[in-house]
Amino acid sequence: MDENMELEPLQEPLQVDLFASSLRADMTDLKAFMEVLASKLEGALPTQTTVTRFSSLFSREHPVKEIAVTFGDFQYRLSRERQGGPIIAQRAKVVRGIVIKTEQISVEQWINELAQLLAQEATRSSQARMALERFLL
Repeated sequence: MDENMELEPLQEPLQVDLFASSLRADMTDLKAFMEVLASKLEGALPTQTTVTRFSSLFSREHPVKEIAVTFGDFQYRLSRERQGGPIIAQRAKVVRGIVIKTEQISVEQWINELAQLLAQEATRSSQARMALERFLL
């Protein structure tokens, strides 16, 4: 292959599937799932991602409590009320920094919608595409 030849960007449906698969990885261990997902999203979308951790005075570990990712007027949150508890997925409509509507959705729907948004983000700029390609690694 010619060194100067640029690789063809992934087709959007393929990107959505890849992002969704990457988001679903490690769902059998929910603690590991939240840690890996938080790390990937913070690395790929640092200005759009906020991670909140459980904190305890006597604990060395500070597992992920909530991951919030903002895309335009929507914020996607994945959270656990307590360590070892179930994961709650939500989509919130935000207007001028104020949440006006929050819907609880399935984790599967959360993953699919976030994957779609990640694929759209990758088509907007080369910097976003490079960051999101690292997300898949």
